[in-house]
Amino acid sequence: MKKRKVMTLALILSCSAAIALPVFAATSHYTNGTVVRNEQAWDTWTQEWDSVATDYTKVSIEPGADETQLNFGWMTLKDDDKNAAVVYFGKSVDDWKAYTGTVSATDNSLTGGIDYVSNKVTVTGIEPNTTYYYQVMKNVEGSGVYTYTTKSFDDVKMLYVGDPQIGASKGQPQGDTTLSADDGAANTAARNDSYNWNRTLSIAIGLNPDISYIISAGDQVNKTGKAKEEEFAGYLNADELHSIPVATTIGNHDSLTSDYSAHFNVPNATENGMTEAGGDYYYSYGNGLFIVLNTNNYNVAEHAQTMAEAVASDPDATWRIVTIHQDIYGSGKDHSETDGMILRTQLTPLFDQYDVDVVLQGHDHTYSRSKLLYGDGQTHDSYQFNLNADGSDYDWDHAYDTTTSTSITLEPQDGDTDAQTLKDAFTKDNQCYTIEDVDGNTVTDPVGTLYMTANSATGSKYYELTTTQQDYIAERSQNWLPSYSVIDMTANTFSIETYQITDDNEVQPIDDTFTIVKTK
Repeated sequence: MKKRKVMTLALILSCSAAIALPVFAATSHYTNGTVVRNEQAWDTWTQEWDSVATDYTKVSIEPGADETQLNFGWMTLKDDDKNAAVVYFGKSVDDWKAYTGTVSATDNSLTGGIDYVSNKVTVTGIEPNTTYYYQVMKNVEGSGVYTYTTKSFDDVKMLYVGDPQIGASKGQPQGDTTLSADDGAANTAARNDSYNWNRTLSIAIGLNPDISYIISAGDQVNKTGKAKEEEFAGYLNADELHSIPVATTIGNHDSLTSDYSAHFNVPNATENGMTEAGGDYYYSYGNGLFIVLNTNNYNVAEHAQTMAEAVASDPDATWRIVTIHQDIYGSGKDHSETDGMILRTQLTPLFDQYDVDVVLQGHDHTYSRSKLLYGDGQTHDSYQFNLNADGSDYDWDHAYDTTTSTSITLEPQDGDTDAQTLKDAFTKDNQCYTIEDVDGNTVTDPVGTLYMTANSATGSKYYELTTTQQDYIAERSQNWLPSYSVIDMTANTFSIETYQITDDNEVQPIDDTFTIVKTK
C-alpha cells in the first residue's frame, strides 16, 4: 500500500490541469518492535540484522501447481562454474532426491551492481500428512536442513494475511530515533517490521499448527520502484517460512521492479497481467482452485484469459478463490473509494462469470468483510491508473476513464466544480453491485461473492476507516493492531475467522466466523 502524495500527471494526459492535492498518509499508529518485544529476542534480532539485511540469498517456498508439488525460489551470487539450481528433498536425509531447476540472470542495479542469479526448483510427488527434509544448494554450499510437514489434502487450513510491507514504518519514532528507510542494514524500518512479521507468524502458526500454507494479499515490501533487497531479506528471514509455503500476490509496492520474480517461484505463471514484477498465476489445493491476479496491470481482458485457463485446469474444484491486492470492495479511508475500487466495474462481472466464491484483498491496511455481492447487469465505463512522468510510481491522484479518455482528479480542490463533477460520476459508476439478501454468518449455496480485506499483518502502517460504512460492508475493524485470518476449507464448507494481536501478545477475535456451505 502506498502513501498518497502529490505527483506529476500520468503519461496519458487529459484536458484537466494539474493541481495541488491533499496528502493522504498513514496514521501515527504502527507496531513498535521495542514495545511488543521480548527484550532478549529484540536485542538478539538487532544484533543479527546487519547480517540478515545483507544476505540476498534467503529461500522462499511456494505452493506448487497442486498439493503434490512444492516450489522453491532463491538468489545466489553469479558464478558460471558453480551456479546450479538444486534442492535435496525426501522423507529422510539418507534417501532424499536431488531436484534440479532453472537458473536465470537478475537485474544487478537492484543488488548494488553485484551479479546474482535467480534459482527456481519444483519438487513433485508430495503426499499428505508426511514429514519431509530438505536442503537448498547455494552454489556448492548447502543450506541448513529444514523440515516440511504436509497436512490433510481434504480439510485444508490456510493463514490469510495482508500487507506485511516490510519497511513501511519509516519515519515513525522508536526510542530516541526515527525509523529510517535507508538502504541495507541502515533500513531500521525494515528491521522493525521484519521483527513484527516474524512475531505475527510465530503466534498465528503456534495457535494453528495444522496450517498448510499462507496466502499473502500483496505488498511484501515497501520501497516502490527501487532496490529493496534488505526488505526482501527481512521478509524471508521469518522462522516459519522455512517450513510453510506462501502464495504471494504482487502489490503496488512490489510491482515496478523485477525483485519479486527473482525471489519467488510461483506455479503456472502466465504472461497475463504482467508488470515488471511478473503476472497472474494459479494453482489447485485440496478442493480449491486459487487464482492470483496482478491487478497493478489494468488489462482485465488478460486477467479474463487467466481465469479461463485456470478454470479449464481444474473445472470440478468445489471452491474458486481469487486473490488480488487492490481492495475493490474495502472500507479504508485512503483507498476504498478512490484507487482501491479502480477495477470494480470490470472485475465484478468477471468474477460473476466464473462463479468466484471468495476474493481475498489487501491494500487498505484495515479489516473488512463484505456482504455477498454480484454485478448489477448494467454497462459501465472501465478505469485504470497510469504511471507518473518518470515511471517510478503510479499517478495515484488521477483515475483514467479508458472509455471516455478522461482523467479524473480523485481529490478535487474546493470550488473546482468540473473536477468534482467528474469525481462524482466516477463514484456513481462504481456503484455497480447488487447485495444478495442473506441472514446470519452461515450461508448455503449463495449466488454472490464474499470479499475480504486484510489489515496489515505486521502493523508497519495502518489507515483509518471511511467515515461512513459502505452499504456493501457487513463488518469492519481498525484497532491499530496486526491481524490475520484463518481459513478452513473442506469439500462442502469454507470458513474464515479473523484475529488481532495485542502488544501483550494476546490474541483476540475481531469478527464472528463466517461460513459458506455448498450442497450442490
